[in-house]
Amino acid sequence: MKENPLKVIMNPRSIATVGAGNNLTKMGTIQALSILKDGFKGKFYPVHPKDETVLGHKAYPSVLDLPEAPDLAVFIVPTELVTGLMEDFGKIGTKRAVVITAGFRETGAAGLALEKQLKEITRRYGIRFLGPNCIGLVNSALPLNITVMPLLGPPGLLGMASQSGTYITQTLGLLRRRGIRFSKAISLGNEADIEINEALAYLGEDEQTRAIALYIEGLQDPAGFLEVARQITPHKPIVAQYVGGTAAGARAGSSHTGAMAGPDHLYDGLFKQAGIIRVYSVEDLYGLGWSLATQPPLKGKRIGVITNSGGPGTAMSDTLNAGGLEVPVFSEVLQEKIRPLIPKQGARGNPVDLTFFLNAEAIAVAIPKLVMESGEIDGIVLHGAMGTGFMEEIHIHAEDLFGMPREKFLDAFREDLHPAVTLPQKYGLPFIVSSFLNEHDDYNIAYREQNVPVYDSPEKTARAMNVLWEYRQIQQRAPAESALLPPVEAEAAALVAAAVKQGAPILDEYSSKRVLAAYGIPISDEGLARSGSEAVELARGIGYPVVLKGCSAEIAHKTGKGLIRLQLKDDEAVEQAFEAIRKAAGEEIPVLVAQMVGGDRELVAGALQQPGFGPCVMFGLGGIFTEVLRDTVFRLAPLDRPAALEMLAAIRAKELLGEFRGMPAVDREALAGILQKVGNLLLLHPEIKEIDLNPIILDGARPVVVDALITI
Repeated sequence: MKENPLKVIMNPRSIATVGAGNNLTKMGTIQALSILKDGFKGKFYPVHPKDETVLGHKAYPSVLDLPEAPDLAVFIVPTELVTGLMEDFGKIGTKRAVVITAGFRETGAAGLALEKQLKEITRRYGIRFLGPNCIGLVNSALPLNITVMPLLGPPGLLGMASQSGTYITQTLGLLRRRGIRFSKAISLGNEADIEINEALAYLGEDEQTRAIALYIEGLQDPAGFLEVARQITPHKPIVAQYVGGTAAGARAGSSHTGAMAGPDHLYDGLFKQAGIIRVYSVEDLYGLGWSLATQPPLKGKRIGVITNSGGPGTAMSDTLNAGGLEVPVFSEVLQEKIRPLIPKQGARGNPVDLTFFLNAEAIAVAIPKLVMESGEIDGIVLHGAMGTGFMEEIHIHAEDLFGMPREKFLDAFREDLHPAVTLPQKYGLPFIVSSFLNEHDDYNIAYREQNVPVYDSPEKTARAMNVLWEYRQIQQRAPAESALLPPVEAEAAALVAAAVKQGAPILDEYSSKRVLAAYGIPISDEGLARSGSEAVELARGIGYPVVLKGCSAEIAHKTGKGLIRLQLKDDEAVEQAFEAIRKAAGEEIPVLVAQMVGGDRELVAGALQQPGFGPCVMFGLGGIFTEVLRDTVFRLAPLDRPAALEMLAAIRAKELLGEFRGMPAVDREALAGILQKVGNLLLLHPEIKEIDLNPIILDGARPVVVDALITI
């Protein structure tokens, strides 16, 4: 297996910078300071055409004057200088680079041409690089920081790959205050060479990284992304934010990094197929990612709620329930143990509500310890452990009364918090905290130092526990299987080739169904008639009742044009329907005579080639209301069996597929097989642009395609 190029980029023994000097207002100098001041222990070689020293280090007038080929070259220079400097690094043997410089593909045609020139040079010399138009990287274990903001504190556990540089550098101070620390963070920029799939693979293999956060504006290779992600999510959680699904988001992303955005529903399906947890804000990207990175697995649904106020306890309980978790009533034995620790008016059944009882030891130590030892819960959410943050607020009113300066006042109330904040680790249960106090409260500080997540609202705290449960469901999914393509069927290939040769935009319904049937997709029993007598003969062979439909590649939607006649029960009705359809069509079109499939449940399936995304499969509630109800889900093709079965459970109306009002449960294997085969069709016949199977009627348990359209 080829080594991931990020292994050297994230762990260089020597770094050369071009663009760093002694002017502290220049971005290159600021980033060089991050390298030097945040602990990098390797060799540092600044290249500067004029200065003899840069930030106290010997500088070299050109790349060719360097004493050795550095492991990593960092570019923060004017755009027009990048290609020449990259050529020089190639000549001396450097194989890895980070191009901070912007002004390439994201600026238009001229920038795109320059980016192509850069890629040609790097390919010639075997150089792999991040960027251009990125902000650098963070490796908290080395440590190494090539961004514009300081990296402080101990190594972290959350890995991040971002198509926005801001989210791995401007946020460093904010994250530090919230106790969130990166393991590794990678700014991808334009992804001219190293793209997000390789970054994801690197973070998936990194032992320091316990969970992965992704900020995505578009994917160059969705199928490759899916393949990499599916290998990671069974053992390491991934949380992702995608922002290119609207017209405005796609436009902004394109101007930002030149990203190729795609429809939101396709990315939503891709994430679900890959086992990725989707979020819709960068706050959740960090916050929920941090809980996934720090908390032990949630082994069950039972959550204990401990609070000093009814409102937060109710909010947490409600949010937990909405996310599929339970807040069970504690046993009488446990409640009796809790009773002496809370006021008489307090609640002990779960939630445990101390009703603003200012006994920090009870809420933070004694009660959580009892609940954890009981074996009655699988995780705890806690609101109201208050220390110096609360007393600091009180001091505003009490200063005159006590005549005591703030720090002395706070010192009088400081306690040993070690027994409280180490409880979660001792018992190995997920433990997540809610606090309205600022980050300087000593409880909040102590919890965060022990990697206990602290959120600023009860709902966020409960949502973090819900995400742990969501990830448990992902881990329990059936493992992915190989999705092998069958051989091309000659009849189907001939029908598609004929349409292409004739320049026909679509195959008519009869031909479309013949293509489907060639691959074993169940269709209604039918035949094509060109006269009334032929229609009667076909109807007798199929068996009454039958349906007649006008069949022409020129007419895609037949219902509104009077080209369908249903429930025809005898020869006379068939002859009359045949003539009526031809009259409505205004020409002597062929007429499809088909079995009248019984069943009240209608589904839709299909597949389409999405530019920039690839072949996708769709499934949902069908019939004439498909476009109104919009109860559909999408996945990438090819589908393996587990992914196809999962699609059936992903629609809102999934109960219709079970036993329903006297109707039997659908044959799920047969229905999943249709989804797999329709996806395979796009891969076996790339001339096909779209396939529409609507409706698929459930004839008892058996799904049958009764109408189909293939677009070329």
